[in-house]
Amino acid sequence: MAPVDIGERLRALPGGSAVTLKLDPREYADHYFAVLNATLRDVGTETDAHTIYVTVTNPASFVWGLAQALDVAEDRISFVDAISHIMMDYRNPLPNATYIESPRALEAIMLRVEYLLRRNPHPRAIVVIDSVNSLAIHNPPELLTEFFHILLNMLKSRQVLTVVLEVSDEEASSVETMLNLVVDETIDVAREGP
Repeated sequence: MAPVDIGERLRALPGGSAVTLKLDPREYADHYFAVLNATLRDVGTETDAHTIYVTVTNPASFVWGLAQALDVAEDRISFVDAISHIMMDYRNPLPNATYIESPRALEAIMLRVEYLLRRNPHPRAIVVIDSVNSLAIHNPPELLTEFFHILLNMLKSRQVLTVVLEVSDEEASSVETMLNLVVDETIDVAREGP
């Protein structure tokens, strides 16, 4: 399948769905760009759509640079950046980003997502969490499980399409097991393309 098929599958999901996109670490750059293409351009540019991108792996400035290469308009995307502070990459804050001091501040992430949903009311809201692996590095498993249960249930009740990025490994991890309990579908980017 071509990368556009991931976007088609995401577009076909009803509001309130939660999906994991698994990226292969050996093909990370290609898979990551395919996922951004599918989430930010294919789904995020639908009429009346707005994307809230939670950055835990790459700073918002990096993701915004790629989004611009995909012709994503600034008013179509907001960022909750939980990584720039600890990476000391806070020189030029983006006007469409809100910054959190640490990926450990799970409650702050949740509150900022909720705030941005109210601030940018759109019929087609999308939340992208990049990535569960990075959150797992900074948070204990029990706390992360609770965070995802609360956040995803809140987003489902508001009919928000939620996309969680996960870098897969050879064996099923506790993170993957936890995600399988809270998401509706898992799409393996390596099997779907690019």
